[in-house]
Amino acid sequence: MTDAIQILVDADACPVKDEIYRVAWRHEVAVKVVSNSRLRVPEHPLIERVVVSDGFDAADDWIAGAAHARSIVVTADILLADRALKAGASVLGPNGKPFTLASIGPAIATRAIMADLRAGMGDGMGGPPPFSKADRSQFLQALDAALVRLKRG
Repeated sequence: MTDAIQILVDADACPVKDEIYRVAWRHEVAVKVVSNSRLRVPEHPLIERVVVSDGFDAADDWIAGAAHARSIVVTADILLADRALKAGASVLGPNGKPFTLASIGPAIATRAIMADLRAGMGDGMGGPPPFSKADRSQFLQALDAALVRLKRG
C-alpha cells in the first residue's frame, strides 16, 4: 500500500469529474477514475482510467480495495461510502457532503427505508432534486478542504 494521497472516483454517474480534475491538478494529486465502461478522461499523468468488468459492484469492489487512509473517495453510493470509510478513506458525495463514521449508519437506514417505500409505491415518489450550481460549488470547497487536511497529516 502506498501512502500517497489519491482521489478515487466512482465515475459512471459522477457529475463532478471535471471539478475533480481541476482540484487534483492544483494539488498535484493522483486521480483514479473507475467505471464499468470506457469514459473519456483527460490525457494527464495524474489521471488514470480504470475500467472494470460490468459485473455487479465491480467498480465498488475495486474502489473499496484501493481505498486507504490517504484516499478521498467520491461517490453517491452509500454502501460504497460505508466500505471506503471502513478502509480509512475520506468520502465525499458529489454534492460535497461528507460521509462520516457517525453519519453512515443513519444514511444506510434511510436508504433501506426509501427502497421499501419505492417498492411499495412504484416510481410515483420522484427522485432527488436536480444537481445544482450550489452543489457543484459545495463539492469544490469540500474536496479542496479534504485535500488540505490530508496534506497536513
